[in-house]
Amino acid sequence: TGAAPAQAAPPPPPSLSEARYRLAQLPIGPEGSQAGYDRDLFPHWSAAEGNCNAREMVLRRDGAGVEVGADCYPVSGSWTSPYDGFSTSEPSEVSVDHMVALAEAWVSGADTWSTARRESFANDLDTPQLWAVSASSNSSKGARDPAEWMPERAAVHCAYAKSWIDVKYEWGLSADSAEAAALEDLLDSAC
Repeated sequence: TGAAPAQAAPPPPPSLSEARYRLAQLPIGPEGSQAGYDRDLFPHWSAAEGNCNAREMVLRRDGAGVEVGADCYPVSGSWTSPYDGFSTSEPSEVSVDHMVALAEAWVSGADTWSTARRESFANDLDTPQLWAVSASSNSSKGARDPAEWMPERAAVHCAYAKSWIDVKYEWGLSADSAEAAALEDLLDSAC
């Protein structure tokens, strides 16, 4: 089988010029209401491929030397969080972060979506929406946008900003003015 591949990552974000274009296309306005929001309105970790759910697919994709059992759950491998550099060989210590948090999506337009569309968003493996990260960084981030929170590791700020923009653009979500300004500043300073 050969050497294990280097740690993989979420789908790559767009180029800097494409990220700038996509940011300019985002509808800008105040966030909507949290009223009615519930994580359960975004069914997540749905079946993705074979007997693997979306979370297991991310663990396989974002780890190094990952081997899975018949149930698709990792039995070996290692993961390093791009947000803070935390490394582990215990899959239970890895969180899968929704780049654009479910609550953030809700106040940015997902409150009007069907449950099926919200489920697709919560399990999106095609954009850089799902990242294997440390539990502490995922908890620290919560549902905050880039105007309110950025990963501890500055080296990931460019990819983080471009990925955030990509997810919002691909899903037709809005951004508030502080969020858009923070993203523009990040593209200028971190990329």
